[in-house]
Amino acid sequence: MTHRPTEEPARPVRPHPVDTAWSGAPPEPGEVDPAVLGALLRRHGWQRRGGAPGRYGRWTPPGPGGSGTSLLVPESRAFPDSDDLLGEALLALSRSGSPSAREVLVSLAVPSDEIRWWHDVPAGPGGAAPWTVEDRLRTAARRMLLAAALATRARAGYHGARHRRAAAASLENVLVGSAADGRLTAFVPVAAGRPLAVRLHQALHAAREAIDYQRATGGMDAFDAAVEAGVSHELTEALVALVRGTEGARIAVEWAPAAGVPEGCAPSAEPVEFSPGDLPVLREAGARYQHEEPAVPVRITGAVVRMRRSGPRGEGTVRLRVLAGADVPHVRITLDQEAYRIAGHAHLVGLPVRVQGRLESRGGFRRLTGAHGVVPVQVDDAERDRLMKELHENLDFFEEACGGDCGD
Repeated sequence: MTHRPTEEPARPVRPHPVDTAWSGAPPEPGEVDPAVLGALLRRHGWQRRGGAPGRYGRWTPPGPGGSGTSLLVPESRAFPDSDDLLGEALLALSRSGSPSAREVLVSLAVPSDEIRWWHDVPAGPGGAAPWTVEDRLRTAARRMLLAAALATRARAGYHGARHRRAAAASLENVLVGSAADGRLTAFVPVAAGRPLAVRLHQALHAAREAIDYQRATGGMDAFDAAVEAGVSHELTEALVALVRGTEGARIAVEWAPAAGVPEGCAPSAEPVEFSPGDLPVLREAGARYQHEEPAVPVRITGAVVRMRRSGPRGEGTVRLRVLAGADVPHVRITLDQEAYRIAGHAHLVGLPVRVQGRLESRGGFRRLTGAHGVVPVQVDDAERDRLMKELHENLDFFEEACGGDCGD
């Protein structure tokens, strides 16, 4: 019955299909907008090298070996041969060994906003980089995505354990490519993940502006306003993880051509840059967010999953699995002797309890202080049967924890 500390990264997001050879059939020409295909080719480094103006463009892939391959991509469907040209271009992409070709095909199949991270790491002997560099880049990117997902659910300087399950679940559809040459790309499907991409875009710019303001004036006031844009302790910690040990890092959010630009966002923006000189300000802001986030008054309904006290009488500590009232998975509560006895009775008969108190930010919103009003709560038969099953699985532990007092 343990839970993840807030300092740990989110569960890894799924690897993107571009990590493996493209094995699916190319999209049907009738399903592809020529303008979207052209925009994706340009985004992924392909070069337009002529073509009939107004009819089609000739595109070659990035890299030194690109001159031997080219695609003819129509600019619109205004001409009779447009579908034929599209079909030939898509077939050529599916047969290409270029990673960028596979990225374009997958982006056509799953319209996605793309988030890119770059970090500049000093090269080792022979230009090689330590094997840990890629892992650090992936870890920082995951933490940044989780921070953005948390900010789509609530504006807070410090989220702690709140909303983490829902935020982590929202990353299940995010696809991530391979990290190479200090670059990593995440593909966030527009249908389910655009709010995350928008929030990260806004938060990164707000964080950059707040850092610049602090370095110019010495004041941290801009970080208070930046919370509304999605900046938080979690985001500053992710930025520290991204920049630490590098000569600098950049993050860019590029919108899916098929979906257009979200309201209030720039059509195209330069990457947001952070440097090692920003680290002291980011660390100060993160500590400030964590220290100043207030406690939250709550009324929680939860199932008792652990009870402990030092003797057969007196106060004891109870751990609840939260069913309602707070967006955290578990809380710990210190109860007086009577409230502890009520909690023990409720668990023995398969009932959750309801309790009021203040959810403290210290420790990540995992502790309820000032607990009072502990009462059992009636539940339906299915939930009660499940709680009773948990009791029987842990019966020896609870008998020891109650010290013979729960049944008095």
